[in-house]
Amino acid sequence: MSKKNKNDNEVKQEAPKSATKEIVDSIIVAFVIAIFIRTFFLGVYTIPSGSMLETLQIGDFILVNKLSYKFSKPKHDDIVVFEFPLNPGLDYIKRVIGVPGDVIEIKDKVVYRNGEKLEPDYVQFMREYSLKIADNVPKFTVPEGFYFMMGDNRDNSEDSRFWGYVSEDAIVGKAFIIYWSWGENGPRFSRLFNLIK
Repeated sequence: MSKKNKNDNEVKQEAPKSATKEIVDSIIVAFVIAIFIRTFFLGVYTIPSGSMLETLQIGDFILVNKLSYKFSKPKHDDIVVFEFPLNPGLDYIKRVIGVPGDVIEIKDKVVYRNGEKLEPDYVQFMREYSLKIADNVPKFTVPEGFYFMMGDNRDNSEDSRFWGYVSEDAIVGKAFIIYWSWGENGPRFSRLFNLIK
């Protein structure tokens, strides 16, 4: 019979990790996962202006689904974040009014799409008079690969009426939920977790 080495049956034990190292490792992993999610799946944005009132308030914090248009196209009335055509370093948020092939016309603030008058309940007007450039736009067809965007607060929104179409490639994703809201008087709890429509 051969003699067994005395160390053959021993199990090697790893030195226990320090609590600090475990915490640091966890934070690094969480940070990497968060960056990955924000880069490819979710965008986090704050609403800085009143162009989408009353749908979105100044100080709303929203989540944007970046995968929403990887497998489908934007539809009428979707609220989307996109790169501003005149400065791609800025992100804007507006509502899709016209998709490729739509015929759009605006007469005295009223939008007509493919000959049909649009009367959505989300639109807000601040002034009674009309502006030639924004409130009366001759008939045009939205070109292939582009979208016509407008803010819900029509009298206080710089949108496709002023700077033209948005390329499909410039669309970041679809806004879908308000996860936090902060107004002049503090948190607006009634707006938390409201779906964006």
